[in-house]
Amino acid sequence: MIQKALALGPLEADLVFLGSGEQGAGPSGAAEGTAPRSPLPLFGTAPRSLLPEQAGRVAGEAVQEAVRLALAGDVDAIVTGPVHKHALHLAGFRYPGLTELLSHLVGDVDVAMMLAAGGLRVVLVTTHIPLKDVPAQVTVDRVVRCGRIAERALRDWWGIAAPRLAVCALNPHAGESGLFGDEDTRVLEPAARMLGAAGPVPADTVFVRALKGEFDAVLTPYHDVGMTAVKVAGFGTGVNVTLGLPFPRVAPDHGTALDIAGKGVADPGSMRAALELATELARRVQRVDAPLRS
Repeated sequence: MIQKALALGPLEADLVFLGSGEQGAGPSGAAEGTAPRSPLPLFGTAPRSLLPEQAGRVAGEAVQEAVRLALAGDVDAIVTGPVHKHALHLAGFRYPGLTELLSHLVGDVDVAMMLAAGGLRVVLVTTHIPLKDVPAQVTVDRVVRCGRIAERALRDWWGIAAPRLAVCALNPHAGESGLFGDEDTRVLEPAARMLGAAGPVPADTVFVRALKGEFDAVLTPYHDVGMTAVKVAGFGTGVNVTLGLPFPRVAPDHGTALDIAGKGVADPGSMRAALELATELARRVQRVDAPLRS
């Protein structure tokens, strides 16, 4: 998939690959006309016949090495491929996903998961938990913390001087004045006031308004409402961005698709979008004196 994504056109970036080393990918994928930094070797070697726990170990250790390179200043951003969470667990990386693993690797910092497709950006207040547990986890403090992380990333990584946030409602019709639940008035409304954000805005309209340019990001109370909006808006081009890290981390917004692995039919669009966004964010972070959009 990475080779297919790179074949779609040059990137203005020097690339270092970490992974199994299979398929003969070279260590540098610098675009023509750029000066590649000293290439680093591929991380480890592995045959196709890896057991799940072995594959999880290769993936987890590659992520650890990528973080080490980023913290050392040897790379400006990292792009991770889809990972199989069960394989990671079998290998001893017992985190709900890479978002939580990355948080731990850089010092257990507060992070947030953003999904983006074109101009639509959504930030998940809760991620991989059962739906029945969501209401208890959506607190004023958690919403505000996610909002602050999003504001900082939108300023520092996207160059937006005054980010415009919206809070997506939890219940239908934003609770309909308490008829369909009180979380929107009791939790989300005060959180939105503290952030200076719009909302809570019902889920059936907030993403339409964001796509029209009214908001720079939408805070969504649970995983699937945000993921569904992004994938409907740009299936095959969506990306996952971990906010709150000291460097940009970007990934495709989809999973491993093990049922088509090795068949050469995987769509490289989301990986390409991730590579392009990582390049853009890394370049903007480097230009500390770049003017901000008002």
